Amino acid sequence: MCTVCGCSGHSVEDQFRAHLAKTGQASAGPLAVLAQPVHEAKHHNHGHLDIHVGLGPAGTEVPGMSQARLIEIETDILSKNNGYAARNRAALSGRGILAVNLVSSPGSGKTTLLCRTIEMLGRQPLAVIEGDQQTTNDADRIRATGAPAIQVNTGKGCHLDGRMVEQALGRLDLAHGAMLFIENVGNLVCPASFDLGEDAKVAILSVTEGEDKPLKYPDMFAAAMIAILNKVDLAPHCDVDLDLYEANLRRVNPTIEVLRVSARTGEGMQAWIDWLKRGLAAKGA
Repeated sequence: MCTVCGCSGHSVEDQFRAHLAKTGQASAGPLAVLAQPVHEAKHHNHGHLDIHVGLGPAGTEVPGMSQARLIEIETDILSKNNGYAARNRAALSGRGILAVNLVSSPGSGKTTLLCRTIEMLGRQPLAVIEGDQQTTNDADRIRATGAPAIQVNTGKGCHLDGRMVEQALGRLDLAHGAMLFIENVGNLVCPASFDLGEDAKVAILSVTEGEDKPLKYPDMFAAAMIAILNKVDLAPHCDVDLDLYEANLRRVNPTIEVLRVSARTGEGMQAWIDWLKRGLAAKGA
């Protein structure tokens, strides 16, 4: 279960019952437990009464669960995930394989970027793990380039996790010195918390999404090593400020590297290819 959004598909009540059973508190009484108090902040200059539910130690609130319980559950989930991620990282590093985790909101152009990347890398050995809730559409697009791809459909899940990637790796025959691209489920929230065993998270942000996107979803961009500002060919038609995109990215993550790219036209793509090659060389070293 994802403590941010409950993406296991189970109800909060089911999750709470399971937690009580696990911790020996199944006899603690009915689940009609009062929710955590809602945090409110009044903006006096506008007269708005806004609601902020992420101010507690857990960073979120779930009806019927205390902050301590939320932290305990999230710690348990992420600890198990990190075990799978560590195995993935060791297996990939042992073969000098560079693994990148592509994260973004839906429609940012991840798959188009990957197809162009595969084309430009030429004979470089590589493979792709595709994450979506349903369909094999993106994996089919990757396979059409001639590259091997494994589709992972998460159902109601909103992100890939270490175990899913481990299962996919078992179905791929990756050569020593290959590149592995993990295209995560389109979501700027949950994938930020889940290590897959990758060398770097690559956040893809299209110019059509708004300059404030890094400020709205800071965890993802803080976790990323590099941000690709995609679809820059559309910038003249969208009334956007590319410098403001970069400034907001660096407000969230001062060390993030930003590349301006158009996967459709190829503009800026060579800088991305060079970044990948430097990463692969470092893994080999």
